[in-house]
Amino acid sequence: MTQQRRTLPTVEDTEALGRELAGELGAGDLVVLDGPLGAGKTALTRGIADGLGVQGRVSSPTFIIARQHRAGRRVGAAPVPMVHVDAYRLGGDLDALDALDLDTDLHEAVVVVEWGLGVVEHLAERHLRVLLTREPESDVRTAVWEWVE
Repeated sequence: MTQQRRTLPTVEDTEALGRELAGELGAGDLVVLDGPLGAGKTALTRGIADGLGVQGRVSSPTFIIARQHRAGRRVGAAPVPMVHVDAYRLGGDLDALDALDLDTDLHEAVVVVEWGLGVVEHLAERHLRVLLTREPESDVRTAVWEWVE
């Protein structure tokens, strides 16, 4: 798969990329987000959620680890729910990850995992990997993404 890259000068640009990526997603897709604190993982997830048309406010699920969003209205594609996971607190604990039962959710939802690199890739045959970076002392972010099999 071809790696793509984009500079994202504003949070709105990050959300717009998420809406764009949502057009490629459907039930059964896993999105793995990685990058340092403040790189835009939750902003990108908000855009994905908006593009999928899911219900509910999207915020970082740090304290609950996983948040489910019901399917809503989606323009040009079938409605699909989204599960938003913050794997940071799991610290690589595969038993805690298994307890979330994400492999079941993957059959019927788009699963977006923040801090998921090296932790959740085994849950799906392929996944969309998005690496986000942020310029020091700036809101300018860079996203690099590709489908990985």
